Amino acid sequence: MQKIIDLRSDTVTQPTQEMRDAMYHAVVGDDIMGEDPTVRELETLAAELMGKEDGLFFSSGTLANQAAVMTYTQRGEEIIVGDTSHIYNLEVGGLSALSQVQPRPISVPNGFYDISLMEDLIQEEGIQRAKTSLICIENTNNLNAGMVVPLENINQVCDLGKRHNIPVYMDGARIFNAAVASSMEAKEIVKNVDAVMFALTKGLSAPFGAVLTGRKEFIQKARWMKQRLGGGFRQAGFIAAPGIVALKTMMPQIAKDHKNAQLLGKGLAGVEGLIIDVSKIHTNIVTASVEQLPITIENFLDQLLEKGIKAKRISKTSFRMVTHLGIEESHVQEVIEAVKNIVSQL
Repeated sequence: MQKIIDLRSDTVTQPTQEMRDAMYHAVVGDDIMGEDPTVRELETLAAELMGKEDGLFFSSGTLANQAAVMTYTQRGEEIIVGDTSHIYNLEVGGLSALSQVQPRPISVPNGFYDISLMEDLIQEEGIQRAKTSLICIENTNNLNAGMVVPLENINQVCDLGKRHNIPVYMDGARIFNAAVASSMEAKEIVKNVDAVMFALTKGLSAPFGAVLTGRKEFIQKARWMKQRLGGGFRQAGFIAAPGIVALKTMMPQIAKDHKNAQLLGKGLAGVEGLIIDVSKIHTNIVTASVEQLPITIENFLDQLLEKGIKAKRISKTSFRMVTHLGIEESHVQEVIEAVKNIVSQL
């Protein structure tokens, strides 16, 4: 059977043996009743790492995002979101269906929020206006780019929120990628945001979940929203346990993923006709375009698959490749050679 090099996402990882062992040996209780010690251990650890008062374990980042928005907003209000953000584009219209809020998108070129433009988008209360009640930012920014938002820019957004008495929520699904790339602790990056969610299932390589962190009163209300959405757990320690292992052991892997992404990007940049901007590879996501080549994106990806390589189509001409646990330098070299071979035969 042909071995597949799967670069579609960092969510395709397999849990480590230590994670599997932790699941098997987890001490559990009824989490809805607040009696699962492993879940509480994960939530407490997550809160400490983010520098927040408390944490709340969710089955997915999408559920955590939606519960956070529901916690901060009222029906008919407006929230500011990035135009390429996951919460705006890839959560099945949850903002309008669940919170019943109106999203107002803002362009975030190269992972940078224009504070003047954002302030112009804030809607004050008025007879014909929907009040802006939340600002949502994302770091890393754009799931097809993985751009690190500069700390100064994050703090500018938070200052703006404070001036207008609007909370700032961060979808930090890949916050640890941003932390490793910035050579700082995650808690330093999110110090001034009101609440932040991070995924356990991406670069951290755990098989389940995400954790939402923030002030105690926020988490208390978010727990109620989680239950309303059907997200309550019983003996959830089994699925929380690998998250604890991930947070304690996987940071070196994230650094390795970034190194491999740079290697991949530089290698693909050497393929004549392939469009790629290596300077925009901040973390573990590499994006390239076949626009200048005499081949469709579908045909290109099909040929890669024939060589045992999976990449993700992200536009009519572009694809992304994401490095992660299980992808070694030898795999990166194999991918580069495969792309060179495909292009050379056009």
